[in-house]
Amino acid sequence: MSEGVILPGATLGVLGGGQLGRMFVHAAQAMGYFTAVLDPDADSPAGLVSHHHIRTGYDDPQGLAALAQACAAVTTEFENVPAAALDTLARSLPVSPAGSAVAIAQDRAREKAHFVQCGVPVAPHAVIETPAQLAALDAALLPGILKTARLGYDGKGQARVRTPGELAAAWEQLGRVPCVLEQMLPLAHECSVIVARGRDGTVVHLPVQRNLHRGGILAVTEVYEGNLPPALSSQALAAAKSVADGLQYVGVLCVEFFVLQDGRLVVNEIAPRPHNSGHYSQDACDVSQFALQVRCMAGLPLTPPRQHSPAIMLNLLGDLWFAHGGDAPASPAWDRVLALPGCHLHLYGKTQPKRGRKMGHLNVTGSTAEQVRATALQAADILGIEAF
Repeated sequence: MSEGVILPGATLGVLGGGQLGRMFVHAAQAMGYFTAVLDPDADSPAGLVSHHHIRTGYDDPQGLAALAQACAAVTTEFENVPAAALDTLARSLPVSPAGSAVAIAQDRAREKAHFVQCGVPVAPHAVIETPAQLAALDAALLPGILKTARLGYDGKGQARVRTPGELAAAWEQLGRVPCVLEQMLPLAHECSVIVARGRDGTVVHLPVQRNLHRGGILAVTEVYEGNLPPALSSQALAAAKSVADGLQYVGVLCVEFFVLQDGRLVVNEIAPRPHNSGHYSQDACDVSQFALQVRCMAGLPLTPPRQHSPAIMLNLLGDLWFAHGGDAPASPAWDRVLALPGCHLHLYGKTQPKRGRKMGHLNVTGSTAEQVRATALQAADILGIEAF
């Protein structure tokens, strides 16, 4: 056995009890590990299915001590976990990703600086932390998107601005917190790459994923041969690997990109964890992103994942429970969806559907991209999801 390898039978821990934690727990348990979740919510999706659920805040010293005592290694399932909590845990057991990497992902200004340092292309941008920086801003960056440097996700903490006046008003509305202004670029579409990097620097990746966002939330991911030009896919993979290597990253990392109308690729942001756009790997690949997460933290070998089926992932938001037009939620017609070939339903165990809330996802697989797309459009029509 290699030094530092944590074999099945040990307990693996995760900070965060959301759906990504739930799917990590399922993957770890399938490989024979016991699991522990630290999350304050008694009904957290991951806590409900884990062997151990430590119900404390993420920065609670006693909770962190209990997690460290119970586990052989720890990971995180969301990027806004306090980086200091990861640093505390790292003093007594392996933690992946490291607090230093998560801290960079939590701050758009530091994140952009890291991209530049790694030599990967980014949108023209400026950091705004003071009225003087706002006043000195280059008007060529407008129209743009103003984003809070911290605690923004799924389109939250953002404002589109066209003029200096709109920019000043938006910064005021966001509370004058540190922000990044990004020049608005003519987008053709978006894509992402999931990479897994081991302690020894080995990097493997899933295929490049083509993504469609609606209202700032991922709606559809398409992954099959020809979903993107091969040269663009190669560039995205190289950039993602450079970003991961530059962070000395250990774990699963998603790197999100914009594809511009002129064919250029720019890095948008990173997520230091598994990502919605990698969910298709549960049913279309021989190693899922969650199995890769387990392998990284346990020091197990990273074998390159193989996609065996073309796939489309549909994000299932709480809006679907209200598609009938009433105020009370009603379960979507899962029976009709599951009558379609190659449909794999993943629901997250959340009892209260709310509009905009991620309730699950549907993976559609088949023998050809055309077949998968036709089936996915049928499923979307049944569920009331806008065609794509």
